[in-house]
Amino acid sequence: MIEARGLKKAIRNGGRTIEILKGVTLSIPAGQFVAIMGASGSGKSTLLGVLAGLDAPTEGEVWIDGQEIGRLPENQLAEVRGRKLGFVFQSYQLVPTLTALENVLLPHELNGSGDGLARASDLLRSVDLGERLHHYPVQLSGGEQQRVALARAFMLDPPIILADEPTGNLDSRNGAHVLELLLARNRNSGTTLVLVTHDAQVSAQAERRIVLRDGAVVEDGMRNAERS
Repeated sequence: MIEARGLKKAIRNGGRTIEILKGVTLSIPAGQFVAIMGASGSGKSTLLGVLAGLDAPTEGEVWIDGQEIGRLPENQLAEVRGRKLGFVFQSYQLVPTLTALENVLLPHELNGSGDGLARASDLLRSVDLGERLHHYPVQLSGGEQQRVALARAFMLDPPIILADEPTGNLDSRNGAHVLELLLARNRNSGTTLVLVTHDAQVSAQAERRIVLRDGAVVEDGMRNAERS
């Protein structure tokens, strides 16, 4: 479902080049739950952004469901992201001038067809926000905002969910709720789930753990075989 081949990412900082990713190669099959771990600055969030097509690698290729996305024009890349990928940010990234319902509807308005209102409403109810449909982000708690972000990521039923520290800004109760919603999506819909985290308790739920250090993969192994 996801392949990374020789991914490198470097940026210029003044007169020097900083290597963030150093030749990352990995393959993630459909339906797998993968936790990407590493210290701050290890390159894990950059890797997730490159896999999502939100950032371009300096070298290497990203393949999503058999399609190499690096050479796609922006309109086709946006379509692949809209149809194949749901992305969940640590900081929610909700549009402040839109209600919860309108935020969830955004992917449908950009890439969907027909009337998505009923599905958006059902998704918000499925994340226990049926009474918050017409609330704005400023009227919602952090946990509620992240659940709106999850519903938005689920809107077009993408086969892949990428989540960057989705529990990082939440207390333990809300974090556990968000994680359970992601796990349910993985279990019940066969959605491929790739989650960046620094939390060992979160990563312990994954089938596979990939650890980055200084932009390179230093560990890649299966965990919790009883889940498979």
